[in-house]
Amino acid sequence: MDERAPGFYDTYASYKGYRTPNIDAKLIRRFDADIWHPAQCAADMSFLEIGCGTGEFLGYLEAKGVARRIGIDHDPALADIVPAAVRADFRHGDALALLNGSAEGPFDRVVLLDVLEHFSPDEARTLLETIRPRLTTAGKIVLKVPNAASPWGLSYQFGDLTHRTPFSAQSLRQLADSAGFSAVIRPQRQGSRRRRFTDAVVNRVLAWAVLTPPEVWSANLYAILTPRTEPRR
Repeated sequence: MDERAPGFYDTYASYKGYRTPNIDAKLIRRFDADIWHPAQCAADMSFLEIGCGTGEFLGYLEAKGVARRIGIDHDPALADIVPAAVRADFRHGDALALLNGSAEGPFDRVVLLDVLEHFSPDEARTLLETIRPRLTTAGKIVLKVPNAASPWGLSYQFGDLTHRTPFSAQSLRQLADSAGFSAVIRPQRQGSRRRRFTDAVVNRVLAWAVLTPPEVWSANLYAILTPRTEPRR
């Protein structure tokens, strides 16, 4: 798997403008609503984040009291950007190589936020299949990707030239099924209560007005993947 394709990662740090994130109450509430509660997380669980970036979610895990946490990213420049409290948890390298060669784990939760869109469908399936044996018996994968089925998600998907595969709720389920998982798809919660209410009203009107509305309107999708135990038919 070539995580550097299609070739724009050499300037990714300047494009993204890396800076150490501020782990504040607003961020904690957002991750609580989008990940912690839906994925039934707990402080005594072990977490692996693939594509941890500037360490925003790692810092969140530290704030939640999670002691067993690891973050992987292919960009070595991030080692000095992640929050100091979780800098020792950062690993630089290729995700597949680290998963196949690491003695760490198994993990209760593996998190990939804005990661799978950087891979081809085959590479994404290989990554999920590689993660599966590194999960505990009750382990889950949590994914976040741009929602290419929503008009609000197109700027997220096509605003980065390193993105290779667009996903919708349907194609995420197809990918999960192919890799041996069942998937629960969730919209991303963004903005204040007032903004979310307005957004819901607009989406309801649009769903009535158009012939083929998307299953989910939010600009980004979350998916919680659970390994299937029954044989595939």
